Amino acid sequence: MVEMNGAIKVGAYALGLAVVFGGALGAGRLAGPVGGAAAESSPGAGAERGAGQDAGAGADHGGHQEAGQETGQGTAAAKALTLPAGLQVSQGGYMLMPETDEVTVGKKTDFRFTVIGPDGSPVTGFTTQHDKKLHFIVVRRDLTGFQHLHPTQLGGGVWSVPLDLPSAGEYRAFADFAPEGAQPLTLGMDLSVAGDYRPEPPAVPAETAKVGDYTVTLTGDLIPGRTSMLTLSIAKGGEPVTDLQPYLAAYGHLVALRDGDLAYLHVHPDGEPGDGRTVPGPNITFYAEVPSAGTYGLYLDFKHAGTVRTAVFTAATSPDPEGNGATAPSGDGHGHSHQP
Repeated sequence: MVEMNGAIKVGAYALGLAVVFGGALGAGRLAGPVGGAAAESSPGAGAERGAGQDAGAGADHGGHQEAGQETGQGTAAAKALTLPAGLQVSQGGYMLMPETDEVTVGKKTDFRFTVIGPDGSPVTGFTTQHDKKLHFIVVRRDLTGFQHLHPTQLGGGVWSVPLDLPSAGEYRAFADFAPEGAQPLTLGMDLSVAGDYRPEPPAVPAETAKVGDYTVTLTGDLIPGRTSMLTLSIAKGGEPVTDLQPYLAAYGHLVALRDGDLAYLHVHPDGEPGDGRTVPGPNITFYAEVPSAGTYGLYLDFKHAGTVRTAVFTAATSPDPEGNGATAPSGDGHGHSHQP
């Protein structure tokens, strides 16, 4: 049990270590290669990656991996010099600046923040990605309490989001966005919430996760250094769900966070609604690459019967005889629902 003083402290500082990871997810008790700091590249530099984007993250998506993309095409040296997404509060000339410094546990707070651009002014123009101009992810550092939120622009570059953190602890918040004329990127900041902090025990290995009346089954192997296919199958009351609803221009969204430093990877599914080949369930297929061994939190958002639900898994890689890795997927049994 850890007692934490103060309501909430927002950490707005850049991390100084470069942890290798092909598109996102963190360090801490996860062992991974460590290299030098990434070199800055100019915002919107076309084929060039911004500072902190991993060479294996796939097509300059700032922590995003689009379905079917082959990743890991950068050299080992390039990967060793690159930070994964979400570990920095400042990248490529952009900085995440909180304007709210106190939040009370269990009480909804109007949390406000600004993205500062390379010219020192608040950024006001953003490119829509997956139906939203900015995605705001919050999770506690023990991989619990995941929230995928969508703030509102108030004007003058200020974003506002109702933030309700039900328990004390150390959190990480991610702003996932693309400034107009620049490459997408993900910036992160720490949130320290006061109270009686009781860390959750590690998830019990399982291949399924329960979300109310729904059961989600995860199959597939996360093999470090390779593009891995993950399939999540959704059932309700033992029957396959075949009428999933589009949510943020897809039938499912998967966020992955590496246990330890919470480096960030936003993976998108194979296909999209209305493309003539993608069916609305029960299976949703994703492609991702994790080049380092370790443990990852996986969070699947899907929409059915008008409600968005989140299934939570843990996937732990382990070396195989060929020196890669095989995954032991596990569900922590905890999911949640929210109205879009």
